[in-house]
Amino acid sequence: MELLLDYPFLLVPLIFFARVADVSLGTFRTIVVFRGNKLLASVIGFFEIMIWLIAARQVLTNLDHWYLAVAYASGFAVGNYVGITIESRFAIGKELIRCISFNRDVLADKLRETGYKVVSVDGDMGEAHPIEVLFIIEKRRNIGELISLITTLDPSAVYSVSDIKSVYDGPDLLPRHRFLRK
Repeated sequence: MELLLDYPFLLVPLIFFARVADVSLGTFRTIVVFRGNKLLASVIGFFEIMIWLIAARQVLTNLDHWYLAVAYASGFAVGNYVGITIESRFAIGKELIRCISFNRDVLADKLRETGYKVVSVDGDMGEAHPIEVLFIIEKRRNIGELISLITTLDPSAVYSVSDIKSVYDGPDLLPRHRFLRK
């Protein structure tokens, strides 16, 4: 500790990385709260605030060293980026994909053949333009693969993706056989 008192610039990387850690945890915790996972959010929040207290104390007790404030602010900025990156790697939760296919009765069947649970509704954009509206609830980690499949099977399809907080999967009327796919 005396070393840090004699050479306060050594605190710069410690404060920076502590701030990156606490803001990353805070960003991840916020997203976990949104997804409804209370227990995980509480555990993350405990560690987040412990790290924040340590970093803030060092800056506040050494306000005469401006570079500590810069390290603190820089850690905050980088921590936001890191937190969002970490959360996207975990990809917790499910999303709703709404898709409009202009090739009625083609896309839904092909997606079902590959193991996705698809609800489809026939519609039209006027008499001469039949469409099919698809609703698919899928894990976030599988969304990229699903969208790639949709655009491959029906390049003219239009889709949107929305976060959903919670979902009841209902009875398993359409069992998945994804583990059989390569």
